[in-house]
Amino acid sequence: MKTRTIIATLVFILFWGCNQTPRDKTSTKMSATDIAIKIPQFNADSAFNFVKAQTDFGPRVNNTKAHQKCASYLIDKLKEYSPDVVTQTGIVTAYNGTPLQFQNIIASFGHDGNNRIILGAHWDSRPYADHDPDETKHNIAIDGANDGASGVGVLLEIARQMKQTPPPIGVDIIFFDAEDYGPPQDLQDNQNTGEHWGLGSQYWAANPHKTDYFAKYGILLDMVGASGATFLMEGVSMEYAPSIVKKVWDIGNQIGYSSYFLYQRGGFVTDDHYYVIRDQGIPMIDVIHLNQDTESGMYEHWHTVEDNINKIDRNTLKAVGQTMLTVIYSEK
Repeated sequence: MKTRTIIATLVFILFWGCNQTPRDKTSTKMSATDIAIKIPQFNADSAFNFVKAQTDFGPRVNNTKAHQKCASYLIDKLKEYSPDVVTQTGIVTAYNGTPLQFQNIIASFGHDGNNRIILGAHWDSRPYADHDPDETKHNIAIDGANDGASGVGVLLEIARQMKQTPPPIGVDIIFFDAEDYGPPQDLQDNQNTGEHWGLGSQYWAANPHKTDYFAKYGILLDMVGASGATFLMEGVSMEYAPSIVKKVWDIGNQIGYSSYFLYQRGGFVTDDHYYVIRDQGIPMIDVIHLNQDTESGMYEHWHTVEDNINKIDRNTLKAVGQTMLTVIYSEK
């Protein structure tokens, strides 16, 4: 995945609200009948195939052929599902001065106007396995099956569903590029003073794809495909968009995914959502696999060569994808 700056490492049980009062279990309640009638069924096999198609290109590191081929694949796929697909291309500068060719890929669905939300994920993969327990592998690029491809795979399946059943609101799917090209762990103490991560989202936040762009809120999906994933309430999300966290977690729990969407507070993560919040003022949350049992606080195989397609679980893809579809089709 990315640059993860974990500011807070303490994870604790949170019963909704700053005053620790019990959460409202009925505020976003919906009947099973309503869900069955209005909300498409997420196809986990389809999502898995979308994840695998990306990893089959190899590591999707900027300035490589695999990166170029995957960009073409993602653009072509989105064009199958939406007539409104645009790309932002250009050059951004990596932490070490390397010019990186990047492409942000955006597909729009549903209504025109301002009744819109953002669904985002990054599609590039990390050039370094710098958290691998084997130090000889630290300079190997990773497949990023979970860290990158899983979020994109879920959103491609959601795009496929929205073509078949138009959503009740506008939805912009954004695949951010150049998210994970931050300095390797060995250099971060000296070179991590700048904003070297999330370069594609920083670009989009400073240059939205439409003039006077507005969205009610956004949801970022990051590392959403591993077996036994736990999605804690990430710190930046809770600081700037607590009501959206509550909406998503309540829905996930109500439709049967309480083992994934935990009412526990996680650390603060510098991710693509941070720049959208900071530079566009759009409240955006991060649905991200956090794990209090690892030293990094991240998914077990984060930034290692083991982040490959064998770690992807259709059940996790289903839990996240069905929750997102329920969020979308419950909007008005």
